[in-house]
Amino acid sequence: MATLARRNGKRSLALRILLACGVVGPLLFIVVFLIEGATRTNYNPLRQPVSSLSIGNFGWMQAVNFIISGLLVIAFAIGLRFVLYPGRGSLWVPLLIGLVGIGLTGAGFFTTDPMNGYPPGTPLVPTVTTVHGTLHNLFSLPVFVCLPIACFVIGSRFARLGKHGWAVYSVLAGLAMLVTFVLAGIGFQQSPVFTDFAGVFQRLSIIVGFTWITLLAVHFLRTPVRDAKS
Repeated sequence: MATLARRNGKRSLALRILLACGVVGPLLFIVVFLIEGATRTNYNPLRQPVSSLSIGNFGWMQAVNFIISGLLVIAFAIGLRFVLYPGRGSLWVPLLIGLVGIGLTGAGFFTTDPMNGYPPGTPLVPTVTTVHGTLHNLFSLPVFVCLPIACFVIGSRFARLGKHGWAVYSVLAGLAMLVTFVLAGIGFQQSPVFTDFAGVFQRLSIIVGFTWITLLAVHFLRTPVRDAKS
């Protein structure tokens, strides 16, 4: 593990590149789906899920966004393993974030089923489930489950190191992700209270979690090797 760190406490170029992927990947994903959602014809980002942007003639843009962002998150997870080793969470946090990256990448290869009125004329709740849609949902699940767990695990590590600000932030980010994800799911099931803002809740869940990854990557890029492992 020490081969990616210089003896003077600075990170090697290879490790800094891996960590930088944790800055670029999540931000890229957020920016692309926000632009796509705001400009796509007949698409309502307040109601409809991010995954629906993969449908249609321009769906390849969001599909590529899933894949590239996912690969960058996987690269960050690899770098995080070197940074955290051998302390608490040095296995589980990179593994969980790696699963998030795998989930994003897999979701890009399988298009979700139409739902919530997009494309226009489709049922609000899918009446037919395809293999592609099922696989997309399965790959997407780690994003909303594994990432909050990673927040909680590394929050425990930060608390142990006396970095209480990061500990509290990590726990709150994990909780916020779970709450908004549940509210989005209720909305997508056409609950009258939440359905008009289901897309907002899902986007909030993603933005909270992916911003946390970005800030975590920046934190470790700026933290000397010995301080990160202590």
